[in-house]
Amino acid sequence: MQQNKEINALLKLIDDPDDEVFDTVADKLLNYGKDIIPNLEQLWEVTIDETLQERIELLIHRVHFQDLQQDFLEWSKSKHPELLRGAILIAKFQFPDLNVPALLSQFDQIRRNIWLELNNYLTPLEQVNVFNSILYNYYKLQGHELTEREPKFFFINQVLESKQGNAYSLGILYLALCELLDIPIFAVDIPRQFVFAYIDTLHHFFAQESEGVQQIQFFIDPITGMVYTQKDVDTYLRKINAHDRDHYFTPILSKRVIFKMLEELSLCYRYRREEQRADEIQQLMRIIIEE
Repeated sequence: MQQNKEINALLKLIDDPDDEVFDTVADKLLNYGKDIIPNLEQLWEVTIDETLQERIELLIHRVHFQDLQQDFLEWSKSKHPELLRGAILIAKFQFPDLNVPALLSQFDQIRRNIWLELNNYLTPLEQVNVFNSILYNYYKLQGHELTEREPKFFFINQVLESKQGNAYSLGILYLALCELLDIPIFAVDIPRQFVFAYIDTLHHFFAQESEGVQQIQFFIDPITGMVYTQKDVDTYLRKINAHDRDHYFTPILSKRVIFKMLEELSLCYRYRREEQRADEIQQLMRIIIEE
């Protein structure tokens, strides 16, 4: 009862013209976390003052963002941060009420369709052809260059709904499927690109117990599924005067992939002059760096 009285008192002060008073009220309301959102939504519905409505919307956004920061911290601290989970958290930046179970169900349906077409006798290239046929022909996923600067192409839920994404959103979908289906495809750190490598582990015929040698078979562009040879990539690296060859062909971890995706999304918001959103994305990036 005491808590309800305090909440009601704070809600009455939201329209105070003094910014200092509002900031104090906002901080206290934020301490309630997501539990305060129904109260704020109810107040918004009975408010006709547009300025006050904007304040309430800002408060609701701050509550959601505070919750998202905590989720990112927990994801980043986990022993094996999952790529798909990271992409879902990025989507929740724009869609805080995202229906995650429905999204995971869609993802699992794609996984099942690919699994039904795979078998142990397929070569690496044949496996990728199966992937590409289902993703780009059956589901008709369409890739867009990062230069299009559209935030919607970064959000995994919109990718599954609209069938359109960019290298990162399509790529994370691709990588997450590979992980579940035990296909050794990994993101590599090629400059100015987001591409994958099929990394096969080769064992010596007379020493099967050895760890084996990892060898890149070919590279994949997640925007189209196009396959590139080592020669193609070497030519590209020479063209841009890149010299740290070993670094570029080492698989990058999930946290690095999500960080790079956030970095591109932040640049996208800067380009569109949405500075507050860009700043918030950079706060999420800092959480990953610090962990």
